[in-house]
Amino acid sequence: MKRIVLIALLLFLSPAYAQVTVKDAWVRATAPQQQVAAAYLQISSVEDLRLVAARSPIAGAVEIHETRMENNMTKMRPVASVALPAGKVVEFKPGGNHIMLMGLKGPVKEEESVPLTLVVEGRDGKRQNVEVKAMVRPLTAHGGGHHGH
Repeated sequence: MKRIVLIALLLFLSPAYAQVTVKDAWVRATAPQQQVAAAYLQISSVEDLRLVAARSPIAGAVEIHETRMENNMTKMRPVASVALPAGKVVEFKPGGNHIMLMGLKGPVKEEESVPLTLVVEGRDGKRQNVEVKAMVRPLTAHGGGHHGH
């Protein structure tokens, strides 16, 4: 009985993790010798969070990028974080926010999956890892411009 009470108490006192949902995660296949790829997905949370980092074992570096129009030109650049407002779906898509995979360790092949770890942070500064498997779509998959890295 003491053991059950102790477990219940520990669960009650443990920090609650935000419920994060990721849908339609994908990466476009790469051409031979290509060193970069981008990951796209839809992410939502039941509480206000920020996506503050991402990692993948297939890349030497991973960055969160945004696309903006500046002086009638499309500019892509890394950002420190992306807000994930409670109850809203935030879409990472070609021509918009995306996760850049750089220094690829090998080709990204159609119908494989790419492991991603998304790091989200709450208002309290606590971080949580969200593990994702992004499906690889054909090199010809539609959805926006070319990333010039």
